[in-house]
Amino acid sequence: MTVTRNRRREDQLRADVLRELVEIEAPLTAPGRPSRIDPNGWMYGYSANIDRTTLAWATAYRMLTDHQPEVPRLSHIYAADALLRESRVEGLAALHQELAGGPINYRFIRCPYCWGGGEDPVDATCDERGCLHGLDPRDHEHLCPVCRGQEYAPEYFGPDQMQLMDERLTRALATRTPAPRRLHGRLRRRSHPGRP
Repeated sequence: MTVTRNRRREDQLRADVLRELVEIEAPLTAPGRPSRIDPNGWMYGYSANIDRTTLAWATAYRMLTDHQPEVPRLSHIYAADALLRESRVEGLAALHQELAGGPINYRFIRCPYCWGGGEDPVDATCDERGCLHGLDPRDHEHLCPVCRGQEYAPEYFGPDQMQLMDERLTRALATRTPAPRRLHGRLRRRSHPGRP
């Protein structure tokens, strides 16, 4: 089962976000993380500048604006910068979970980055992804860093999930239901109040 990519959606998302950035005259790049030393002596080097025209940045920004449309856009811009600066693309999964308020099963909820396809939507090369050298590009897929390759197909996974939930509910009810008590002995004792 394969889900086709929706390039038109990705291009439209990036174009809409770019239009909003131009509209409020925000720069198309943001500074990366500066070099610093933490109290334990570990040094953090510079990170590359944040490119606000990428699909990952546009996805983070759109997720934030959809969740809190009344907040000024500049706040969402800075939040998307911080997310990609600190957590890179993988941080979109944590953001999605925070906004949803709980764990997310990407088989039933569309991944905000790959839109349910399960593959990396930016067609990254093996060098960009850091794949092992010597691997044949045809022998491995570049999975989406957000949903980890889960494909959105609720109509395919739904029946199995419903059966699993029925089994779990049956087991839970069986463990909660108390065992039947013997009534015969209790009734006999009550019928003879003078006997202990």
